[in-house]
Amino acid sequence: MFSCRGLEHSYLGRFPALRGIDLDVARGERVILLGANGCGKSTLLKILAGLVPPTAGTVHAFAEPLTEDALADEQFSRAFRSRVGFVFQNSDAQVFSPTVREEIEFGCRQLGLDDRATAARTGDALALLEIGDLAERTPFQLSEGQRKRVAIASVLVMNPQVLLLDEPTAALDPRTRHRLRELLDSLHAAGRTIVLATHDLETPDPRTDRAVVLGEDHTLLCDAPAAHVLTDLDLLARANLIHRPDRP
Repeated sequence: MFSCRGLEHSYLGRFPALRGIDLDVARGERVILLGANGCGKSTLLKILAGLVPPTAGTVHAFAEPLTEDALADEQFSRAFRSRVGFVFQNSDAQVFSPTVREEIEFGCRQLGLDDRATAARTGDALALLEIGDLAERTPFQLSEGQRKRVAIASVLVMNPQVLLLDEPTAALDPRTRHRLRELLDSLHAAGRTIVLATHDLETPDPRTDRAVVLGEDHTLLCDAPAAHVLTDLDLLARANLIHRPDRP
């Protein structure tokens, strides 16, 4: 689904976010991106989502080069956007419509669905995220956790093949976190490819296929089975994901 080689990105040409990242994501995989705040997880997801171009290196999505020129082509861009859904870390950057219902309908409109299909998909998404009672509310009057669920629903309504999620459990209460994990389990079981970034070690499921660890120097520290990574205390300490008083 994705293939990155020598991926680099710097902000303003001076502030590195990624350095020499090689990464492949296969169809149907569930991959967790782990790393401390500021290591480059969000930047990497945005590059995969076609929202930020790399400073150096190459990205292929669905065996096609993912470049600014490619995304400028309307046909390529529409096909890519319909297949890849991105959930921002900050839901305020994603939610903008007057009501929750209109927010979720927006993605359907972009896909060119008719009113009947839009209504059906919107109803399913509202039910799936248990936000039907919020449908006519203004998103900006909701709690951060409620807005997060709206943002996730606005992506799922488009039925993407790939889900890219940036800190999806942030600001969610324990019950909603548990339900989100169950939802991701079911989506993965249905064949969706999931790439989830977090610094919270309570979020990853050991059943996740792989864990990719980014270091604070913005390089790739490890790409291995999640069960191995989550039990490697030396690695987690080196990535500043845990603190070990016995180690510098």
